[in-house]
Amino acid sequence: MKNLKNISILVIAVLTASMTYGQDKKANNIDNSNIALQGYSPVSYLDLGIAQKGIKEHKSEYQKVVYYFTTAAQKSKFDKNPGKYKPQYGGYCAFGVYAGAKFRPDPNKFIVQDGKYFLYLYNLELDAQQLWLAEKNHNKLVGIANKNWDNLSKSYN
Repeated sequence: MKNLKNISILVIAVLTASMTYGQDKKANNIDNSNIALQGYSPVSYLDLGIAQKGIKEHKSEYQKVVYYFTTAAQKSKFDKNPGKYKPQYGGYCAFGVYAGAKFRPDPNKFIVQDGKYFLYLYNLELDAQQLWLAEKNHNKLVGIANKNWDNLSKSYN
């Protein structure tokens, strides 16, 4: 599966068909309570390299988005430098952004690289993280995704 363009078209078709909810936010993948990352801790992703669900007793708001943390120490770390811990592409699937669309990721499918973390969709039909890794060219994919994000961050999809 080296032909990434064909894979991208397939990914968009599969994801569009499987999407059963509307996303009403533009630049942030948040729920109706403005909670990011489905309640998972951004500090756990970036600093520990693991997905951990945060708790409401340890939460912070940054740019009108709410983040949950596992401990008060994580919350404090985030509060000192919140920009460092923001998810790439507003918490949408990195491969989806690369392909030109926004999709909710599985919070347990992520990659940490170059001081950033990238989330990926995973369902019975598609493992976007594996597609990303199979390309073996993280910087190329990020470059294209970054260009696409300029427009996607301003639209509903």
